[in-house]
Amino acid sequence: MVPLTAFSQGTRPTAAQIVERIKANVGVPWHEPTVDVFKAGDPDAAVTGIAVTMMATLDVLQRAAARGDNFIITHEPVFYSHLDSTGRLESLRDPVFLAKAEFIREHHLVVWRFHDHWHARRPDGIRTGMVRALGWEKFQDTEDGNVFHIPSTTLKGLAGDLKKLLDIRALRVVGDPDAIVSTVGVSEGFPGFEVNRDIFQRRGVEVLVIGEAHEWETVEYAADAVTEGNRRGLIILGHIPSEQSGMKECVRWLETFVKDVPVEFVPAREPFWIPE
Repeated sequence: MVPLTAFSQGTRPTAAQIVERIKANVGVPWHEPTVDVFKAGDPDAAVTGIAVTMMATLDVLQRAAARGDNFIITHEPVFYSHLDSTGRLESLRDPVFLAKAEFIREHHLVVWRFHDHWHARRPDGIRTGMVRALGWEKFQDTEDGNVFHIPSTTLKGLAGDLKKLLDIRALRVVGDPDAIVSTVGVSEGFPGFEVNRDIFQRRGVEVLVIGEAHEWETVEYAADAVTEGNRRGLIILGHIPSEQSGMKECVRWLETFVKDVPVEFVPAREPFWIPE
C-alpha cells in the first residue's frame, strides 16, 4: 500500500469527481441505462483511498476499510443480484444483507460499480487483464479476440497452466484429460449460454474456457459436444478467477489519471475449496 503521505494533503476529490474522470477517460460513450452507478454511500464524500476489486464481498470491504480506503470500485454487484435490488432483502430483514449494509454505513464507505463500460472498452478491459496474466498476447487471433492459438498441449496441461497462472483452487474440467488442444475460445464471467455456445462453435475452437455457467446449459452442451467428438473440452475457471486480472488491469489504467489519492487492488478471494 502506498502511504497517504505520498499524496497531496490538500482538498481530496469526491467519489463523484473520480467517477467523472473515469467517464472522461474510458474511451467509449457513456450510455444509459447501466449498472455502472453508485450502490452505497455518499458520492460527495472525499476519497481517502480507492480500492478496486472484482467483487465487493464483505471480506473485501473489511480489508479495504482496514487499509484506509473509503471508495470501493467493484466489477460485480454488491447485494446479490445484477441490479442490486434490495427491496426483498430489506423487507425480510435478511441478516447477511443487513450486516453488509451496516458495515458500509459504519465505515462510511462509498461503493460504485464499474462493469458495463469496462467491458465496452476496445479492447475489453477484463479481457486485456486476463490476456496479460496468462501471457497470451501473441496467441490472440487477429480477427477474433475470443480465440487464442496456443502451442499444442493436453487438456489437462492447459487446465493446469490456467490454474497456476490465475491462482485458482477449484477449477473444473469437462473432457478427456489427454486430448490435444491448441485453439482455445475464451468467455470470462457469466455471459450466458448463447454467447458460450457461439464461441464454442467458432471455426477451429477445440476447448472453451469460461468463468461460470448453468450446468444444465453450457456444461451439458459441452459434455454432449465432447461425446459427439466435435470438441475436446470445457474448462470452468470460476467467476472471480476469470475476471480478477481484469480489475487488476483497471488499477493500472486508473493510475494514469488519478494521481491525488492512492489506488490499489484488493482481490476478491475465491470462495471455493476442494477437500483433500
